[in-house]
Amino acid sequence: MSRTGNIPIEIPEGVDVSLNERNVIVKDKSGEKKFKFSQKLEVTIENKQILIKPKIVNKKTKMIWGTTRSILNSIILGCINDFKKTLKLVGTGYRAQLQGKILKISAGYSHDIDYQIPEGINIKCQDANTIEVSGSNKTLVGQVAANIRSYRKPEPYKGKGIKYEDEYIFRKEGKKK
Repeated sequence: MSRTGNIPIEIPEGVDVSLNERNVIVKDKSGEKKFKFSQKLEVTIENKQILIKPKIVNKKTKMIWGTTRSILNSIILGCINDFKKTLKLVGTGYRAQLQGKILKISAGYSHDIDYQIPEGINIKCQDANTIEVSGSNKTLVGQVAANIRSYRKPEPYKGKGIKYEDEYIFRKEGKKK
């Protein structure tokens, strides 16, 4: 049995959840989010809780069951408060600045990188070396942060690059004479 899938999802106040065929529709003050679940699962709403049960229990269904529960839970948590990822730019001359819906990143290349901010994502630059990515979609926030980080991944010798705030960079010793 899936331990994650067995846990019911609590529906908080101010969030409206409805079902139609194979879609779960979550409505809140910011808008409407749809999630299409597998036909191998049965989703019900009882007593302000979402319950997910498999129709047939096998290995594939158990995997889908837990994943579906996690995704639905993150959609509902995103309705209450935003998910955040903070990136730090480490290195001489590394900086970021916001210009409308474009994030300009200077990361040691001969040119600046212009990153187009997708819809549903908020980016703040608290200072020149800190980027805060936030939004209600957990997957999209993580993907945007990973895309920004991919422009200059941190290197192990001097630790220069774009890294997550809580990321530890294992440092290597340089070449000896």
